[in-house]
Amino acid sequence: MATTEQCRAALERLARNLAEAEGDVRSAAAVERSISCHLTDLDTTFTGRLVHGRIEDVATVPGPPPERAQIRLAMTGDDLVSMVEGRLDFARAWARGRVRLEAGLRDLLRLRSLL
Repeated sequence: MATTEQCRAALERLARNLAEAEGDVRSAAAVERSISCHLTDLDTTFTGRLVHGRIEDVATVPGPPPERAQIRLAMTGDDLVSMVEGRLDFARAWARGRVRLEAGLRDLLRLRSLL
């Protein structure tokens, strides 16, 4: 089982990947939204802001998200690490119910090129 530290490192890697992205991925990430990622097996949530292709102000809180973020993800820590490392395809994990994604329709359309 992935640890909280491994999950934080995975999120930092994802943030670096977004910051370095170009083309469609870069334009999809060029929004300002609150974001949360609840790790169901660790009962821990990472919260932050997606700002112009960067994830900023990342905080770790115990339990489910304290506030409703504009973009909400829920998954296990192992699945988060596997997705960031490229071993787990987001679309397949989402279709099988391993990952939950909640966001407004416009955000979902933008995020499809990110994920």
